[in-house]
Amino acid sequence: MTRRSSIRFIFRGAPVEIFDAPPRETLLDWLRVQKRATGTKEGCADGDCGACTVVLARIREGQLVHEPVNACILLLGQADGAEVLTVEDLADGSTPHPLQDAMVRHHASQCGFCTPGIVMSLFALQHDGARPVTRDDVCDQLAGNLCRCTGYRPIVDAALEVCAAPVEDQFNRAEKSRRVAIEALADGVDVMVGDASAFFAAPASEDAFAALYADHPDALIVSGATDVGLWITKGLRDPRKIIWTGRIAGFDAMDRGVEGLSLMAGVRLDKAAPALAAVHADLGEIMRRFGSTQVRASGTVGGSIANGSPIGDLAPCLIALGGRVELRKGNSARELPLEDFFIAYRKQDRAPGEFVRRLTVPALAPSSAFRAFKISKRFDEDISAVLGAFHLMLDGRRVAAARIAYGGMAGTPARAPRTEAACVGLDLDAESTWSVALDALAADYAPLSDMRASSAYRSLVARNLLRKAFMEIGGADIEKTRLARRGWAHAAE
Repeated sequence: MTRRSSIRFIFRGAPVEIFDAPPRETLLDWLRVQKRATGTKEGCADGDCGACTVVLARIREGQLVHEPVNACILLLGQADGAEVLTVEDLADGSTPHPLQDAMVRHHASQCGFCTPGIVMSLFALQHDGARPVTRDDVCDQLAGNLCRCTGYRPIVDAALEVCAAPVEDQFNRAEKSRRVAIEALADGVDVMVGDASAFFAAPASEDAFAALYADHPDALIVSGATDVGLWITKGLRDPRKIIWTGRIAGFDAMDRGVEGLSLMAGVRLDKAAPALAAVHADLGEIMRRFGSTQVRASGTVGGSIANGSPIGDLAPCLIALGGRVELRKGNSARELPLEDFFIAYRKQDRAPGEFVRRLTVPALAPSSAFRAFKISKRFDEDISAVLGAFHLMLDGRRVAAARIAYGGMAGTPARAPRTEAACVGLDLDAESTWSVALDALAADYAPLSDMRASSAYRSLVARNLLRKAFMEIGGADIEKTRLARRGWAHAAE
């Protein structure tokens, strides 16, 4: 098959083709340095503040979608096949975009540094097809956009005024021609920019990916770059070989049947969220607080798992549910329980040239109950101090078996085997029987102290979360056990 040696995307209405980009170059650097598109700002350089937000327009499942991304940590090559939109592109000639006009009229900007990213996040919301009807809808969209001088009330007011109405702008009027231009970029061939010693590669098929990674096991696999991007911008790493999975046909497939949920590694977090919420509403709430809109539009379920972070929110939930991971190397594949995949801090049971291919999550049995709780210093867009996931198999009102996993308590997300054993026989109606299981947690974990929490705090919170799970599964009124904000007091069944 023909191989393309360039990155191609659309910028300012015209096709762009780049043959010589360094593998580590970010989209933000290209915009600001190469194109002098300085409306897009660099703030934190780690994907938290949102000042660098731009929108990538792509064709997904036959629909033109507009995805907000953090340009500071998105590699330039990841824009391949998309239309890149920045804040300078929104005005129609000398007429500001309705969003820009509303931001001015509502006095929604002071220093203005964060404003371009806020406008681009709202632009994506405006064009995503779902009309927000509450302030909380807008707040969820802006969780990844920090503003430290204006305050969010006028920003949200501006958003509600414009985003709640049908979209009418030059982008909608030109939708047909934009679709044609984006579709013309989809050539279905492998991309390799560079040579065997240094390259940015984007294989078009899983077989091509497996062959390339087997030949270059020292290459860095990138899915969304929501963590790898920080290795480059903050860790100052200079990876010479990068393989991006975003163009692999079928690598974002997802299937939900009576036996459970199957997620290919390339499924984006925003696409996975509704399917995970269908497994259990608590998973939906965990995904709503997973990073930000920008992170979920880029990051993938496979990247979250393969990263091996001890505070990744998805891993402990899937472990508690009995999730399994499928790995592939060359033409061979193997499967193992997800908890066995994590060996030590940032170290997994994954051989050189082997990659995460698929995750499977069994369906919850009618006689089982699940709960998941995230504790973080900041409610939105923050890393967990502790995340507890609890899966109890019940025999009437007694616990017949348990799968319990925590994140943030050890060098890896890990189960609590002693606690699980102590849960057997526990009577949900007799709180006096719970203490054996609660006490067993101290033997399962010896958490560290860091900037997020002390060891003593983590131990106490972990114990309290387990108690909370017992209370809720036992029938306690969740209006009293959960914060009653944004309707997620009703996350549990």
